[in-house]
Amino acid sequence: MCLIAFLWRPGSPEPLRLAANRDEFHARPTAPLSWWEGGRILAGRDLQAGGTWLGLSRDGRLAALTNFRSPAPRPEDAPSRGTLPAAFLAERQSARAFVEDLRPTASAYAPFNLLLFDGEALVGYESRHDRAVAFDPGLHVVSNGDFDEPWPKAEALRAALTEGFPSDAELLRILADERRSSDAELPRTGVPLEIERALSPIFVRTPTYGTRVSTLVRVGRSSADVLEQGYEPIETARRTEIAFDF
Repeated sequence: MCLIAFLWRPGSPEPLRLAANRDEFHARPTAPLSWWEGGRILAGRDLQAGGTWLGLSRDGRLAALTNFRSPAPRPEDAPSRGTLPAAFLAERQSARAFVEDLRPTASAYAPFNLLLFDGEALVGYESRHDRAVAFDPGLHVVSNGDFDEPWPKAEALRAALTEGFPSDAELLRILADERRSSDAELPRTGVPLEIERALSPIFVRTPTYGTRVSTLVRVGRSSADVLEQGYEPIETARRTEIAFDF
């Protein structure tokens, strides 16, 4: 998952809304959104390592992950970051307790951002800083830098959502924006300039890597619904919509 916008409204009938794009290599096998074995976790599934980038639990918890962009090699024998959202959703720990338990081993993973909602609290964790993030009510965006870091694609998505979250059809249109940023706007993350250019749109499209799915989530006090839109050529243009009560 490489771009997430979320509207945090604690105390409201619908405390959390989220819109996200997952960018991944086309060759990495993936299962679409569905209930996993046991019926507790609703998520897409990375069939290579077994984890997920975004999911919900049967009792309305949510977890989402973005990677931190860096040219540094991944640590040898590093566990898959996708196992972290799955682990949170499989448990009933609070978001804060999960982060505290994760901290001693977080450096074993390649750098990541983790967003956790436990039904009450919304907590972010930036592994490279070993920093837990508390969010004020309102709109927040994260890509492959820090939470609310003003990357061009993150700011473009934020600007499109300043009036609130629109209809699902309009959200999907926004998430499909392929306009590239100018070179002057690009972040400097250590990867070659041509790669920075290719990764700069909200929706990424290259021959080997790109936006595989868009996901829209609403979490209320006693119900949630999820829409996952797949894209050609890998996922096909399928759409999965699942609503459930808890």
